[in-house]
Amino acid sequence: MASWNAWMALVLMGIMLAEMAANSEAASRPNYGDALSKSILFFEGQRSGKLPPSQRMTWRKDSALRDGIQMGIQHPKIGIIKQVDLVGGYYDAGDNVKFNFPMAFTTTMLAWSVADFKPFFGSELPHALDAIQWATDYLLKCTSVPGFVVAQVGDGFADHNCWERPEDMDTPRTPFAVSRKYPGSELSAEIAAALAASSIVLRSSNRTYAARLLSRAKTVFNFANTYQGSYNDSLGPWVCSFYCSFSGYQDELIWAAAWIFRASKLPYYSSYVLDNLYKLDPPYNGGSFAEFGWDTKHAGINVLVSKLGFANHLQPNPFLTNADKFVCSVLPESPTKFVSYSPGGLLFKDGGSNMQHSTTLSFLLLVYARYTSTIKRTIRCGNVIAKPSRLAQLAKRQVDYILGDNPLNMSYMVGFGRKYPQRIHHRASSLPSIDVHPENIECQGGTSYFFSSNPNPNVLVGAIVGGPGINDKYSDSRADFPHSEPATYINAPLVGLLAFYNTH
Repeated sequence: MASWNAWMALVLMGIMLAEMAANSEAASRPNYGDALSKSILFFEGQRSGKLPPSQRMTWRKDSALRDGIQMGIQHPKIGIIKQVDLVGGYYDAGDNVKFNFPMAFTTTMLAWSVADFKPFFGSELPHALDAIQWATDYLLKCTSVPGFVVAQVGDGFADHNCWERPEDMDTPRTPFAVSRKYPGSELSAEIAAALAASSIVLRSSNRTYAARLLSRAKTVFNFANTYQGSYNDSLGPWVCSFYCSFSGYQDELIWAAAWIFRASKLPYYSSYVLDNLYKLDPPYNGGSFAEFGWDTKHAGINVLVSKLGFANHLQPNPFLTNADKFVCSVLPESPTKFVSYSPGGLLFKDGGSNMQHSTTLSFLLLVYARYTSTIKRTIRCGNVIAKPSRLAQLAKRQVDYILGDNPLNMSYMVGFGRKYPQRIHHRASSLPSIDVHPENIECQGGTSYFFSSNPNPNVLVGAIVGGPGINDKYSDSRADFPHSEPATYINAPLVGLLAFYNTH
């Protein structure tokens, strides 16, 4: 009997320890579902235009309701082209300008998130699709005049000289466009990619609308390809202090063609990708194989085309080769690592708003991990073997850091967790809402709020800020915009990551 009691005691202790371990793991695991909901809700806080009755971030109100109609789209060397309804779209970050180049990339990444991770979105799928369509409705307007593509709405310099709510804007809402004579292929091609990618995920809910998106994507791609040139040359004084193109436009043309192929399966577009590879940095992808973001598409091209498989007949397959090189450029234990890591484990690359690198590169790692797992591909970085599970683990580590598993125990998603940034560099968030302060706040009227040490009165739920420094320190200051400003292109790839890790 004594031995039986001892054995039972051991069994009960084992069960208790297992439960304690499970509870501890559950306690340390971020609530990915809550983070997913909030990461999508953030886009409602960035909306421009007439807000729908379903608007959930209710401290935001209608704004920029005369965009395109008031001044007409124009080019500095052509003059006013035409009055067009350009109401809608997103403000890119903490300002009140609609920059269409990063907005289109944001849309492409939101669509890619749904295209690859749709089964894991659950009840958040309708909200994700709404976020995508809010952008595509606007991008259709921006490409509605044959021979022109709208690049930007608003004067960035005038806007950045003010600290006012989007609902009160009194700065010029000039819509700038590129044209056949003054082209902007990187801008136009990214819009084509966004429309094509979005057509894939909206097809199941609205086939007619999705077909319209794909048709417009082909038209805009043809415009971008036929009239090649950089929007730096066409609109440099207006775009280059904010979203200048540094990588040229050939990567966007190939990126767009790959997305149109994925949406249409038309061989013309796969042939275009293969026939134009040589136009990228020689030798193919040069030192850009590790770059991906709103400006440079190289790593994204390699991962996307690898999955599409139309280059499998090439030996060696340059897309797989360069996708492997991308992995080796970010893997901490790789002898060819190009990036840096903070002591707490956050991935760093040169340039401001570092979280954009953490989210976009992690997204590619996860997408490529799932693909290489299906084809049983082994990735070698010198003497290091990178298994798909290791890639997924590294991507998850970045997500967990963002959500609070870091030296400061701070979530860098606003409104998530018990500790998060309170003084983000964001005009609408930092100024009292119209519900509280219905009187107009003019251009310089918000200056005192900018310099205030008080937390922002409106919580921009779900916003991911630029993040801490490489020493894992964060000052939580509006003035420190490289670290405290959120942006749509930081959030967009994180949406897909959160959907996946919520169920894995």
